[in-house]
Amino acid sequence: MEPSTGIREFLTTRRARITPQQAGVVPVGGARRVPGLRREEVARLAGVSVEYYTRLERGRAGRVSETVLDAVSHALRLDDIERAHLFTLARPASPAHRRRPMSPQRVRPGLYRLLDTLDHVPAMIQGRRMDILASNRMARALFADFDARPHRDRSMVRYVFLDVHAPELLADWERSAGGCVAHLHLYAGRHPHDPQLTELIGELSLRSPQFRHMWGNPDVVCDGMGTRRFHHPLVGDLTLDHEVLDVSGDPDQTLVVYTPEPASPSAEALNLLDSWTGTPTDPDAAPPRQAPATDLRQPG
Repeated sequence: MEPSTGIREFLTTRRARITPQQAGVVPVGGARRVPGLRREEVARLAGVSVEYYTRLERGRAGRVSETVLDAVSHALRLDDIERAHLFTLARPASPAHRRRPMSPQRVRPGLYRLLDTLDHVPAMIQGRRMDILASNRMARALFADFDARPHRDRSMVRYVFLDVHAPELLADWERSAGGCVAHLHLYAGRHPHDPQLTELIGELSLRSPQFRHMWGNPDVVCDGMGTRRFHHPLVGDLTLDHEVLDVSGDPDQTLVVYTPEPASPSAEALNLLDSWTGTPTDPDAAPPRQAPATDLRQPG
């Protein structure tokens, strides 16, 4: 993904969503040919020339000052995540940095132990491009056994868009899919020259009409918390809160944990899933109840 393409699409869509009335701009001239704000209106709000803002929107402004980017962010009413994304897009990595290969991601032994301690709630370590680097037993029971899949298919984005079971499991599939796309846009701003990102976008664009349509909307999001609804084939409906926590020492790794509200029907359903998929610690204990023959492990 070329940085100039990213900043052009981002700024174009950001000014298209704001009406002159919302921005406090008095419309000048006849019929408007563009939705939202014109380039000259954004330039006037930001206190820069139309020529300079046009170069900025086309990715040809060179090194842009923080003052200008702050003014454009204010003019377009960007939130904190969007503002940070604009700064990233406007200040691409140096040529030497672009040529530097990305080192493989590795999960620290301590994080594996942490996942094991979270044995009764789904938890996973996500890496670049929402790759699943590690997952615990309950995450595999809720979603799929990512460990059993080829390395390239251990991906939450591929799961959401290509696995035939994902729309059945994810009750808010549109929201989850949109969040994946927005996360990829944010990642693409930081790593526009990642060849695996280019491969992933190309594959999903060919195989998923929904992704192809959603990718045209360059929204960005840092989904650090929220609620997700599931319809699991073994235990039925669950509503789980999810937290996304940065991993110290690796800015491209996050710990994702799903938890139910205590003493809720979702907590009971998750406990049931735990008991059905767990391994008895007592060798004389009765085996867990057999689940229906529904396999979530088949790749899409």
